[in-house]
Amino acid sequence: MTDRPAFAPTTAALAPDAAPGPLAGVLVLDLSRVFAGPLATMALGDLGAEVVKVEHPERGDDTRDWGVKVGATESSYYLAANRNKRSIAVDLAADEGRDLVRALARKADIVIENFRKGTADRMGLGYAALAAENPGLVYCSISGYGRDGAEGDRPGYDVVVQGEAGLMAMNGEADRPPVKFGIAAVDLVTGLSAGQAILAALFDRGRSGRGRHIELSLFDCGIALTSYIGVEALTTGREPLRAGNGHPAIVPYGVFAAADGPIVVAVGTTAQFRAFCRQVIGRPDLADDPRFSTNIGRSRDRAALLPEIAAALAVRSRAELLDGLAAAGIPAGEVLGLAETLAGERVAAAGLVVPFEHPEAGPVAVLAPPFRLDGERAPVRRAPPGLGADTDAVLAEHLCLDAAAVARLRAAGIVR
Repeated sequence: MTDRPAFAPTTAALAPDAAPGPLAGVLVLDLSRVFAGPLATMALGDLGAEVVKVEHPERGDDTRDWGVKVGATESSYYLAANRNKRSIAVDLAADEGRDLVRALARKADIVIENFRKGTADRMGLGYAALAAENPGLVYCSISGYGRDGAEGDRPGYDVVVQGEAGLMAMNGEADRPPVKFGIAAVDLVTGLSAGQAILAALFDRGRSGRGRHIELSLFDCGIALTSYIGVEALTTGREPLRAGNGHPAIVPYGVFAAADGPIVVAVGTTAQFRAFCRQVIGRPDLADDPRFSTNIGRSRDRAALLPEIAAALAVRSRAELLDGLAAAGIPAGEVLGLAETLAGERVAAAGLVVPFEHPEAGPVAVLAPPFRLDGERAPVRRAPPGLGADTDAVLAEHLCLDAAAVARLRAAGIVR
């Protein structure tokens, strides 16, 4: 790994001895791979659960080979979804490998999987088989389109669902083709929704004593992600306006060019619009124009209004504009590059980057959890693990296998 930036000073660091989180003592068996499932289990790990990630002994999670390579078995993509976990490498194609995972599932509180339809059941790792031995198990299945419908056999990919769920249709410029989100937005919302549902089922288990089988699909979560734009389409029967960096219903709102670079401005109310015109751009005539006296009017007549605003902003510096916007109480900011943002003082002060020393790649970093508990940033207790880094320890702690037994399994290719 080359050309890595120096990390800004930060209050965050790996915290293996941090105080137990609210999910301390909860054992999560992560049979998922790629992004949505691993995001859900990472969220549980961030809250203090012990997450045991089960991977193929040779290739591991697919994302170990996605993005920028980090050491022999990791990558930037993998690091993004696997903090606060342990990795065991087990061959699920072997009877003895499946037996090991079933034994772990008997002790687990939560299992999450995203196998193709029927795969978990064929391996004896489906909900019915595991819940029969562990009735309190919270079991979460993630699929592309729901396993009981006509498309149950279809694999799910974020970019495909973005197209099919109408998300691309709302994204991009009005006169340009649809554009996918810059991140795997469907995977992200699916993973976070899975984490939310798992926590609810775990809470209910504390009252009822019984587990649950939770099912999510990427397509369902993609539809949920359309949110207020989806409700608008239901209300009108029309396709949404693609507004690019603007807003389909609020004007002025979006990215504008100042004399020395772009800024983003969000004028959300008519009172803000009047202050914007009078105090920031020196155009009280626009505030007094009856066409622009309401947001509905400004949205309707945006073609007349926006060029006037753009011209007034283009002759002023970013610093001048941002000072004026702040004084007028209007939300605004610079448009920064991602690397620039992550190296900046705001991120460092919030402790949002957690550097650590990788045994092969040297200094690397992961993002911190986005929430605080009792005023403290939730800790990164464990760096994303190397492939099979915790096999020996997990099998010893949870299955009481001694070194000789694990060595035999390793020699047979059952574990790594």
